[in-house]
Amino acid sequence: MKIEKANSGFLTNFEVLDFLRSRGAKIDPMGCLGAVAASECKVYEYLLKTPACNQTRESIDEFVTRCESLKLTNADKLNVINWRPSSAADVYAMIEDCGRRFSKDERGEAHNEDERVEEFLELVKEVLPPSPPKPEAMTE
Repeated sequence: MKIEKANSGFLTNFEVLDFLRSRGAKIDPMGCLGAVAASECKVYEYLLKTPACNQTRESIDEFVTRCESLKLTNADKLNVINWRPSSAADVYAMIEDCGRRFSKDERGEAHNEDERVEEFLELVKEVLPPSPPKPEAMTE
């Protein structure tokens, strides 16, 4: 593998998962055999347990487009795409200075930050597919 452009940007978990799939990564009980390294198979196996396993390029593009008015940083968008918050507490933990940033709209007008966080959560739930069920939830 040759590095074409070092440090050219951040990758979402979906992009890493998609890349590993294209290289032939699989969950293999006999160990990781073939074109990918054992470490890549471990990363692949981990990513299958994250929201990335249900995402598509289209859902990510739609999310990025629809949240433009919120003026999220690239790091904020990456956190949300990778971890798909499901509660207001998650949003406050993922988005830097969330309270201040969600208390004003794109024109600088004051808004109820709690309402804007709930609207943002609705956008996330509408656009980004749900996370896979946790293994213990599947066995109950």
